[in-house]
Amino acid sequence: MEIKYLKTFKTIAEEGSFSKAAERLSYTQSTVTFQIRQLEEELSVKLFEKIGRKMVLTKAGQNLLPHVNEVMLSVEKMMYTNKDLATLKGDLRVATADSFMCYKMPAIVKEFRKLAPNAHLYLSSMNCQRTKEELLADNFDLGIFYEDTRVLGNSFIAHKIDKCPLKLVASLETKKQFPDFKTREQNLDVPFIIDEPDCIFRQIFENYLKKKNISLGRTIEIRSIPAIKKLVANNLGISYLPLYTVEDELQQKELFEIETDIKNNTITAVCAYHKNKWKSPLMELFIDLLTKSSL
Repeated sequence: MEIKYLKTFKTIAEEGSFSKAAERLSYTQSTVTFQIRQLEEELSVKLFEKIGRKMVLTKAGQNLLPHVNEVMLSVEKMMYTNKDLATLKGDLRVATADSFMCYKMPAIVKEFRKLAPNAHLYLSSMNCQRTKEELLADNFDLGIFYEDTRVLGNSFIAHKIDKCPLKLVASLETKKQFPDFKTREQNLDVPFIIDEPDCIFRQIFENYLKKKNISLGRTIEIRSIPAIKKLVANNLGISYLPLYTVEDELQQKELFEIETDIKNNTITAVCAYHKNKWKSPLMELFIDLLTKSSL
C-alpha cells in the first residue's frame, strides 16, 4: 500500500473534492482518481460518494480515516528526524484573524521563510470562532485568535502571544461632534463601523454601550480593517479597534482617540493547536516567532 495514496485519501477528506485535493497536492485530477481507485481495490471497499458537489466519506472511509491519520502522523515524525529547519519540506497550515494577517503576519512570514525556506506555508484569514472550528476539524495546524470571556475549553493547547490594547477612534471632526462616551443615558447619532458580530472587540464595545445605556446610529459591518479606518478617517463614523491597527494613524493625526470608561480594554491574542496534534518543528518555529515578535 502506497503512502502517497493514503495522503491523497486524507487530503480529499479534508478538502471535500478531488479537484481541490489535486490542486493542494500538485497532482492532476486523473492522478488523484487513479490513486483512490487503487486504494479502494486494495481494501475492497468504496471510500467516497458524491453528494451534491462534495465528495463525502462512506462509512468505510470514515472508519479508515483515523488509521490513516495515525500512519501519516508517524510518517511526518520520521521525516523530521535529525533534519535542520532549513532542509524541511513539510506543510504548515495557519488560520488567523484578519487584523493579525494585515498587521502582524508579514514580518512573521518573512522570518519563517528565511529560517525554513523549503517549507510550504498556507495562510487563511477568518474570524476567531471559525478558526477554532477549523482547528477542531484538524483542517489547520495552528490558529491565531483572540481570547474572549468565554472558556477556551480543553480541546486546545494555547500559547499567549500578545496583549492588545483597544481604542475608540474617530476623525477629528467626528470627535468634536461626539466627544463624550462616558456619560450614561445618551442617544448619539453616529454610525459604528466594525467587523461582523463574532468580532471580540465589537462585543466588548457593544457590551459597554449596553451597560451605559448609550445608543448609536446604524452599525456598518466591514471585514476589512483598512476599509474601516478609511471610512472613519472620512468622518463617516467611529470604530473600536486594537491599538496596533491604528497606531500609525493616531501618530499622524489622521485618527483621534475618544476616551471611554471601559476598564478591561485589552484583548489577548493566542496561537493554539488541537491537544491531540503532534507539535512539529515547523509549528514550534512559528509559535516561537509569534512569541518573540510580541516581546
